[in-house]
Amino acid sequence: MPDPVKEMREAILAAARSGRIEELRVAYEFNELKPDLGVVPVPDPVAHWRAISGDGEGREVLAALAEILEMGYAVLPLGADLENNRIYVWPYLAEVALDRLTPAQEVDLLRLVPPPAARQMRAAGRYTHWRIAIGADGTWHSLRTGP
Repeated sequence: MPDPVKEMREAILAAARSGRIEELRVAYEFNELKPDLGVVPVPDPVAHWRAISGDGEGREVLAALAEILEMGYAVLPLGADLENNRIYVWPYLAEVALDRLTPAQEVDLLRLVPPPAARQMRAAGRYTHWRIAIGADGTWHSLRTGP
């Protein structure tokens, strides 16, 4: 994994481990282009994450971020730029055929979602929980749920 990716991952993980959703603002605003949140543009992403978090403080989102960033990642091609032609996606499960999981991969999926949600994802054949993408240059491209 390139150093810029490691640095952005660590910045996001540090914010997640702090337990304070406001800490994500630093990593979010570090980008020139704002990450895709999978929703219509929101003026304040921290307020958005706080609002969608089940606890009302954003800690559910932080917990999901910490959990997915501690898992393995998938590397995907992105564009023709020779220096920055890869994107790193967490968790790796976002890019795996869920109907053919190994027992270890099944455990990873169950670390992220409860069994009913895992069954729904396997039936649909795709991962639909939180995922994050960081470009090889360290640009945080997205944080979203869904396919």
